[in-house]
Amino acid sequence: MIDLRSDTVTRPTTGMLEAMFKAEVGDDVYGEDPTTNRLEEKVAKLLGKEDSIFVPSGTMANLLSLRANTQPGDEVILDRNSHVFLNEGGGGAAISGVQFFLLEGDRGMLDPLKIEQAVRDPGDYHHPMTSLIWIENTHNRGGGCIYPPDLVKEISHMAKKHNLRLHMDGARLLNATVALRIDPQEYTRYVDSTMICLSKGLGAPVGSMVAGDREFIKRVRRFRKMFGGGMRQIGYLAAAGIYALDHHVERLAEDHANARLLAKAIAQLDCFEIDPNNVGTNILYFRVVEEKLNPGSLEEELRKNGVLVHRVGSNFFRAVTHLDVSRQDTLKVISTLKQVISQLSL
Repeated sequence: MIDLRSDTVTRPTTGMLEAMFKAEVGDDVYGEDPTTNRLEEKVAKLLGKEDSIFVPSGTMANLLSLRANTQPGDEVILDRNSHVFLNEGGGGAAISGVQFFLLEGDRGMLDPLKIEQAVRDPGDYHHPMTSLIWIENTHNRGGGCIYPPDLVKEISHMAKKHNLRLHMDGARLLNATVALRIDPQEYTRYVDSTMICLSKGLGAPVGSMVAGDREFIKRVRRFRKMFGGGMRQIGYLAAAGIYALDHHVERLAEDHANARLLAKAIAQLDCFEIDPNNVGTNILYFRVVEEKLNPGSLEEELRKNGVLVHRVGSNFFRAVTHLDVSRQDTLKVISTLKQVISQLSL
């Protein structure tokens, strides 16, 4: 089965499993897991931040970042298609007690002028306090769209002007930096806090990292315990993260190439709508435009023929390339897609 539903389906490689098996461990809640400590130091250095912390999931990383950056009743400005708003169970409201001010971005990219217009007057006690700007890079619903570093810089300057904090949901940040061939700090120097996911394209089985200044991470660590995210001998998982950062970052370019290959092939099929020029990393969305082609039937027939894709809404599909999808697999997906369309009498 070729699984393109998400890059979260990746499985540890042999080398990663060996590193996990050999990991030196201790009690991380006491700060005594040496492998986790090494991972946290490594990520802090990679992202140019004072400290970082391992957490169980990307959703928890975002939830902790919301809680540590805000106070209950605050307002957060973000794109209306942000993952933290659409796909994280309403945790921002339920646990952090914040409300979201949603803006219409350009494939997820926010306009600094629109952000500034959304900032509340801190002197008007009728309004919630704006305290945080939230950006997502790469942007999932934007089809893996990459924030230009200069745009992040501009948003950062505007945030500082209004004494606001800026957080980057960087679950796929390294996809962006590999695509642009830049250092992650070309982004992270402009944000107060960020996170990266280890269990998507990097291929680790579990975990995300939150990074920021020491005081921020101290707050995150306290809330991690409160939220039930403190774990004990997690060096086995941290070892997977270290291995992923040492061996699986540059190869993300292969995933991007496979996504472009797939997008170009889909664009040649009249029954679909997609702009291959918008595929810059490993995520692509395409829409069924042929009335005779039933999206549900297409999804089911692809599954029967060994290809899994993620259906979004009534007639959109998402495909995500990753560590476990080779170029040969991508070519197989293309041929299978053509075969299935033919079988459906189009």
